[in-house]
Amino acid sequence: MKRDDLYDLAAFAVVAKQGSFTRAAAELGMSQSALSHAMKSLEARLGVRLLSRTTRSVSTTEAGETMLRSLRPALEDIASGVDAVGALRGKPSGTVRLTATKHAVSTVVMPVLPRFLAAHPDIRVDMLVEDSLTDIVAERIDAGIRFGDIVEKDMIAVRIGPDIRMVVVGAPSYFASHEVPRTPRELAGHRCINYRRVRAGGLYAWDFEDKGRPFQVRVDGPLSFNNGDLIREAALAGQGLAYVYDDEVAADVKAGRLKRILEKWCPAFPGYYLYHPSRRQTPPALSALIAAFRYRS
Repeated sequence: MKRDDLYDLAAFAVVAKQGSFTRAAAELGMSQSALSHAMKSLEARLGVRLLSRTTRSVSTTEAGETMLRSLRPALEDIASGVDAVGALRGKPSGTVRLTATKHAVSTVVMPVLPRFLAAHPDIRVDMLVEDSLTDIVAERIDAGIRFGDIVEKDMIAVRIGPDIRMVVVGAPSYFASHEVPRTPRELAGHRCINYRRVRAGGLYAWDFEDKGRPFQVRVDGPLSFNNGDLIREAALAGQGLAYVYDDEVAADVKAGRLKRILEKWCPAFPGYYLYHPSRRQTPPALSALIAAFRYRS
């Protein structure tokens, strides 16, 4: 096999992963036209079509999927070898792919990430931000960040943040025409702003606790979003009650723009954990990231 074949096969794997020549070219640091030409040349040399191209996306053909199944383990071995060499010279290197929620990125990742990247210039972090739970093994992601109570038991999990508390809030303009509910059950008579879970489907039920016993309340109202920032904005606009992270509205509560209610019913629950599959050897770049993110109370 020629050296150009190795380069082009590695580039093909990136195109397949990204599903876009534009994003793949950006990751590879080359022009989109040069990447497209390289893929056409690779297909011509192999005598099969690896990629199906449309005006909006790129996907692998049956031959392309067959190629990927053989190619990925080899590329992963090469990447592990590069990481191992980096570890020997005392400088972990390579790309760490993470999946995390937006709230996790804001509260536990970004406060640490700039310092981490400055200390490890040979490490890159590829962040996939989404609220739904991702199968990190199937998606070939190195690690995920989610709440401790939903991390699968077969994963290695490391705590990276404090306990989290949810609160119910409303704006003064809302309470000007609505009585404050005394118990979570009274939320049935209020306009509530729902969170819609896109991948899992349905609306998120609000979690409460009564003398240590957890229970859920399904609420109703004219608005639902799949974005926490918009839920907060709608609450600030007086459009209803919202169930949100306490730290996200602390400044609004302090300024009087929002008011906490039902506080004794709102429990704290395990904070964020970084989790990854059990392996005999954790890649050095991921080990360095875990060490930097580990929570120290």
